Amino acid sequence: MSTAYSYKNVIVDVKEGIAWVSLNRPEKRNAMSPALNADMVDVLCKLETDPNVGVVVLGGEGKGWTAGMDLELFFRDLDDKPVERAVAHRDSQQWRWNHLYTFPKPTIAMVHGFCFGGGFTQLIACDFAIAAEDAVFGLSEVNWGIIPAGIVSKALMDCVPYRDALDLCLTGRTFDGREAERMRLITRAVPADQLRAETETIAQTLLKLNPEALRATKQALKVCRGMSYDQAIDYLAAKFAEQKYRDAEGGYAKGIAQFLDDKTYRPGYGPYKR
Repeated sequence: MSTAYSYKNVIVDVKEGIAWVSLNRPEKRNAMSPALNADMVDVLCKLETDPNVGVVVLGGEGKGWTAGMDLELFFRDLDDKPVERAVAHRDSQQWRWNHLYTFPKPTIAMVHGFCFGGGFTQLIACDFAIAAEDAVFGLSEVNWGIIPAGIVSKALMDCVPYRDALDLCLTGRTFDGREAERMRLITRAVPADQLRAETETIAQTLLKLNPEALRATKQALKVCRGMSYDQAIDYLAAKFAEQKYRDAEGGYAKGIAQFLDDKTYRPGYGPYKR
């Protein structure tokens, strides 16, 4: 049985291996408050070790994904509270980037309505991002006199082409899911009425794969981005050995046997039979 999930600011629904996680402040357009961020720190810790969860989908309740940070609760209310502000910043960075970007299970951002400001952090941290074609994205910080801070500027520059990043951040303009797909900010844009179905299709595909292979592959790709070729060769050899050691179901041996001995499996057309 899955771990019990009960939070004020987050809804978690685990069904058939998929954890559907929704930011739950619809009256505030799912703007992220210190309390929501604290909830999400706990949510991700539990989902990481829940044996009934193979894929995590991050969505939002109500009319949009997230409007970014709650400026009143996260900034103004904490101006004269240095301890509380330090905790809030730690929680915010922890779940939206440190933990989510390195999460050992596949993650999918399912974006509808709007995604603004700080929401780009968890959008980019997720392994996949599926958005409605009419979803509205924007980095409007320049419009009210600040920069896209936190880790947003760095994450954006690593995710989209240089000219697109400058365009979005220096103009503060909004853009839709189709344009987000064109610049590769997201994986795919689909009609709004197909958003959940498309997300679930990807999740179900991932659930059929060896979880240790998924974990090691996503970690290897992300870590290798900042390595030289010589460093990557050494690291990937060690990662390959680690994955085989950790893999309780012996996926490599099964796949090879099904391909070479049983002739029941062709790697280019789907996963081996688990």
